[in-house]
Amino acid sequence: IHDFCSLSFREQPIFSTRAHVFQIDPNTKKNWVPTSKHAVTVSYFYDSTRNVYRIISLDGSKAIINSTITPNMTFTKTSQKFGQWADSRANTVYGLGFSSEHHLSKFAEKFQEFKEAARLAKEKSQEKMELTSTPSQESAGGDIQSPLTPESINGTDDERATPEVTQNSEPRAEPTQNALPFTHSSTISKHWEAELATLKGNNAKLTAALLESTANVKQWKQQLAAYQEEAERLHKRVTELECVSSQANAVHTHKTELNQTIQELESTLKKKEEEIEGLKQEIDNARELQAQRDSLTQKLQEVEIRNKDLEGQLSDLEQRLEKSQNEQEAFRNNLKTLLEILDGKIFELTELRDNLAKLIECS
Repeated sequence: IHDFCSLSFREQPIFSTRAHVFQIDPNTKKNWVPTSKHAVTVSYFYDSTRNVYRIISLDGSKAIINSTITPNMTFTKTSQKFGQWADSRANTVYGLGFSSEHHLSKFAEKFQEFKEAARLAKEKSQEKMELTSTPSQESAGGDIQSPLTPESINGTDDERATPEVTQNSEPRAEPTQNALPFTHSSTISKHWEAELATLKGNNAKLTAALLESTANVKQWKQQLAAYQEEAERLHKRVTELECVSSQANAVHTHKTELNQTIQELESTLKKKEEEIEGLKQEIDNARELQAQRDSLTQKLQEVEIRNKDLEGQLSDLEQRLEKSQNEQEAFRNNLKTLLEILDGKIFELTELRDNLAKLIECS
């Protein structure tokens, strides 16, 4: 409540319209549930402090819509007066029924406009972060982003039922039966395609880092072997110098220097070994990310297969509807023919009655 009370200070409405508000049933994910008894004001707000756009609607003191527009959102027209969009942050799907097609088109245009503005704002923010980041943050593993969880996916594969609409002063547009599943399948596909593209970019960076790390490991192994050979040579030299008694003092001094050199070399070798262990850990992380990428690719393929199944079901339903309409049309034509025959028979019976009546009068 405090957040909405502060709207007048941080945010300003930039476009408003009136519509009936619906939300998808959170339990069944099948039916539309009306959240307002009548048409309410739905407004676009701009928060200049955070540089974000939001869709907000209040029914009295109750907030029935509080949706932040992101570049991944899509507003879909499912009929001439009804539109919908999925909000992953709110974990729901919003639906709006307008009084005319013009209001729906205007709202959709504004949605696309503010979505593009949100995308540009996000890109500018990322550019600023990249410019202000230190070189240490630009290492091979620094750009890895954690993949999105399946909780960001909304919707259902079943058909949406049309909500019961109460009578009020304005006409209410109702959602269609088969528009919602198809829209959600498309939203899921776009989401996984965007995530797969992100993972491909991260995979390329990790591959480059892995190649560089492998080259460094080989180089350090060569240096390690050279240091070991040098240490053995120095140990032999110390032994030879100790055998020369006439140069005992010089040998002692030289031995001290050689021991110090050996200690320095051992310290350097220890640091190199620690660096090698760190590189091995990075390689293990890269392999784990590769496994995650393969898993997400498989999930994307499964979603595409499911999407094709839904398209086939939709096509089958359209064929059944067309067949039913043709049968109804044929039934109407048969009824018209029967009515014409019945009218003719009634007319003949009327003439027969009149003739019988005349015969009775004449007799």
